[in-house]
This record gives sequence, C-alpha cells and structure tokens, in this order.
Amino acid sequence: MKYVPLGRTGLDVSRVCLGTMTWGTQNNQADADVQIEYALANGVNFIDTAEMYSVPPTPESYGKTETIIGNWLSRNPSRRKEFVLATKIAGPGMKYVRNGSNISGKTVIEAVDASLKRLQTDYIDLYQLHWPNRSTPHFAKHFPGVISFTDVDRDEQSAQMLDILQGLETCIKAGKIRHFGLSDDTTWGINEFIRLSDKHGLPRVASIQNEFSLLHTKDWPYLIENCVHEEVAYLPWSPLAAGALTGKYLGESRPEGSRWTYAQRNGIFRDTALVEKAVSAYLDVAKKHGFTPAQLALAWCDQVDGVSSTIIGATSLEQLKEDMSAFDMALSEDALKDVMSVFKEYPVPF
Repeated sequence: MKYVPLGRTGLDVSRVCLGTMTWGTQNNQADADVQIEYALANGVNFIDTAEMYSVPPTPESYGKTETIIGNWLSRNPSRRKEFVLATKIAGPGMKYVRNGSNISGKTVIEAVDASLKRLQTDYIDLYQLHWPNRSTPHFAKHFPGVISFTDVDRDEQSAQMLDILQGLETCIKAGKIRHFGLSDDTTWGINEFIRLSDKHGLPRVASIQNEFSLLHTKDWPYLIENCVHEEVAYLPWSPLAAGALTGKYLGESRPEGSRWTYAQRNGIFRDTALVEKAVSAYLDVAKKHGFTPAQLALAWCDQVDGVSSTIIGATSLEQLKEDMSAFDMALSEDALKDVMSVFKEYPVPF
C-alpha cells in the first residue's frame, strides 16, 4: 500500500480510502466487519463515512452507517488509532436532518456530538461538510443554465462560512475533531475557506472529496491544480460512477440488489445513451490490456496527477478485493493512450 499526505495535517493516508455508504442498506453489520478487517489487514488506514449514510438517504437509514462502524469500534477499541476516520455533516435540504437547515457553527457542534456518539469514539480525524449551503455544479448540475452564480449573495455566503469555521474551531479545541474538509464544493469554496482561515486564524481546510471518474472529470485540471498548490488533498468519490464503469448496467441490466435498483434522490442521472457507449468502449480497453473494467477505471483514477486517496466502496468482499488490487496495477503507455482515445470521444457523457 502506498501512502500520501492528507493536505497539511501531518497525517499520511493510504491511496485507498474505504467508503462505507452501503453499510446499513445493501450491507449489514457482518458484511461491514469483514470489509473493515480486510481493508486494515491490507494497509488501508483511511475510512470515510457520513451522518447521512446509508444510501439512498431516508429517515430510516440516517445514521445507520456510523452506528455500524461504532459497533465495530466498541468491540475493537484498541484499534481506533490504526486508521484515519472521516465523517461528514449533511448540508441543507433534508427535512429529517435538523429540519433541512443550513450548516452553521451551531449545527456543526451538534452534529459532531451526535456522530461521536454513534461512532462510539472520542474523536473524528477528518470532519467534512457534505455539501455547501449554496448551490454548486455537482450531481449532474455542471451545465450552463442549470444553476446560477450571479444571484448568490457572496457576503452572506462568506459570513456563513466564517461561522462554520468558528464552530469547527470549537470542536477542534475540545478535542472532538482534528481537521476539517469539504465535499461537493468548488474552487471558489476552497479558496474562500482558506482566505477566511488565514484572515481570522481559524482551522485550514485539509481536503475536498468530489465526484471524479472516467465519466466525470470536470475537476480536471482547474480545481485539482488549485488543490495541489494549496496543499488540499483531493479525494475522488464514485470512481466507478456508481458502478456504471463495471459494465453491469449495460443493456438496461439491473442486477438484483445493485445500486441502480434503489431509488435515487436525484434520479439515475448517469444512465444515458452516451454513458452506455463510453462504458462499452472502456470495457474493450480493459479486456485488451488484461484488466477487469473496475480495475481499469480505478487504476486510471489513481494515476491522475493531483489525486490523493480514492474512495472505493463495495457490497461484497470479492468486489473489495478486486477494487483494491487495482492500486497495485500500473497502466502502460499503450493502455493510457487507448483510455484517452475513448475519453476524447465521450468527455462528458452525463
């Protein structure tokens, strides 16, 4: 296993981050226990979760994943220091989570305490804002005209961000969290948090996790360049495009129990005719070069300049083993050339 710095935190994390959002809906406690044990035994020291999980998000599934991790920790308290534990506060919009309210300094403090209780731990290594209070071009909103930037009150957003930073500082001083990060945010979001931190002597953003895969590369190169030079760890989520890049959904197939058989909060926006064509072409590249489709997609993501640790999730131990093996597999120049040939033909398939 290879390790990289988590921004300026002084922590080193594995290039593989174990994602957990299926634990509680598609996976039970026993499944999660096996995945945690396997990941730790094979060098993974980074586990990511969220108060909103498991997915798809519902009032009934809220907090289930943190609870499952907490159950494992309660049986293995001495192993807490073996890994960096990351979780997230839900952003606005879900009525069953703090009445759908914005993230604020006050809600950060409340949510941290609730997560600590479910996780059965004294501290969280990386506490992340799951999505901003303002609208951002994520979840297939990255097309002109879908959202507006000009109708946003910059000063109001900046004041909210300062309040959030002050809440995070309270938690850090209390020893409840060590560092903070962002998720589903933009270059401006990163830089405004940095500006406010520098100006007011408050905690500095350590990382950002955004969707990034062969089917969704809008962060390259502009946001990722910013991350590199500001020493903000870039953590891709959904590197398999919610399973699409494995090829299992081709031809409108829906394997029993798979992600796309569940209701999706924003619809299955990755299910397009261009995705079908792109995935088919990537499957041909994988076969040509001796990779499984998942291994090709993950190995490609891992080698992208500026990527720190890639978040992977699996619903079975077999999938987890296959996915983790990709990080020991190098893509040849010919393989990268073939990948880029497909990418140039289908740069924005959804």
